[in-house]
Amino acid sequence: MGGTARPREPNAGTDKERADIVTTTMDQDIFAARRDRLRQRLSAMGHQALLVTHAANRFYLSGFELHDPQCNESAGCLVVAENGRDALFTDSRYRDAALRLWPEADLCIYGSGRFATIADFLRERGLVHLAFEAASMPFETHAHLSAHIGLTPVRQAVEPLRLIKDAAEIERMRRSAAVNHAVMERLPDVLVPGRTEAEAAWEIEKLFREFGASELAFAPIVAVDANAALPHAIPGRTVITDGCLVLVDVGGRRDDYCSDQTRTVWVGKNPPDRFLTMLDRVKRAQAAALAGLRPGLPFRAAHALARQVFEAEGVAAHFTHSLGHGVGLETHEGPSLNPAADGTLAPGMVVTVEPGLYYPEWGGARWEHMALITEDGCETL
Repeated sequence: MGGTARPREPNAGTDKERADIVTTTMDQDIFAARRDRLRQRLSAMGHQALLVTHAANRFYLSGFELHDPQCNESAGCLVVAENGRDALFTDSRYRDAALRLWPEADLCIYGSGRFATIADFLRERGLVHLAFEAASMPFETHAHLSAHIGLTPVRQAVEPLRLIKDAAEIERMRRSAAVNHAVMERLPDVLVPGRTEAEAAWEIEKLFREFGASELAFAPIVAVDANAALPHAIPGRTVITDGCLVLVDVGGRRDDYCSDQTRTVWVGKNPPDRFLTMLDRVKRAQAAALAGLRPGLPFRAAHALARQVFEAEGVAAHFTHSLGHGVGLETHEGPSLNPAADGTLAPGMVVTVEPGLYYPEWGGARWEHMALITEDGCETL
């Protein structure tokens, strides 16, 4: 590692930083417009209403609760109806929070008999059948709710709307990425000999909060030497030494939107040739991909841009995952840039570009940026 860069806090002190990106009123207009677009999709799919249970989709459409409390507990659900009479359902813990952004007439607070309560509320509005998000509804919930109202599974009803980020989303993602860049500039201070992976991960987490992130986007990855060959390594007791490689993959959430970046560095002087060669190949593969990303490019072709660099070097077998994935309200969302993916890039998509090479015997390298697809190419965030 080199010197100890000390960046300023990203965007600190500017008028834009001090002001909200959009006011609450504008936010509600944005959410309403998203529900209107979903209504058009529902009509084309032949459904009167959609029960939204996936937390990120619920937030995208209403502004209500980006997270559920835990995997076996829900903060509520949303029904988007073709007739425009949308309804939000939650329990008494969230009543006041919901009323800050949702009209009371369209809010249903349920208790112990929530499934019957939901069905009764909807029947009063003329709804006796719902499409539902098959990927996010637990089997047990379906069993209970279907006893009171008709349910039809659907896939990818809301997610296609989230693929293209609007201007407000892009601005928020720029701010989130700026926090991540600032954290990465502090890696020389964090990755010091004698500190364990877990200790370094904790220092990184504190930096995210100090630079303005509300939380981490995912558990940080700090992996030394052979541990770096595990793409989703868990930081442990392995100690950083003077003369080791370290892979750091971290992201934070700011203004509700996620960032995701990876860097691989050598701690100490005189990195060995195998490390330098590996890292050079990874960076060249990323550069080739970034140079080729553009509207209309098939997702699978984006992956091929990086893989071709590795194939030319005879190391493609060590590239074991997709080129990247979409980022937004979730760290991993559509599109997926993998060799089997269908679809094409379009302006407003934000994707990661993160080729990697992995050698279980001694280490691995990954280099990642987030890229915004523009009208004629891409922009690194």
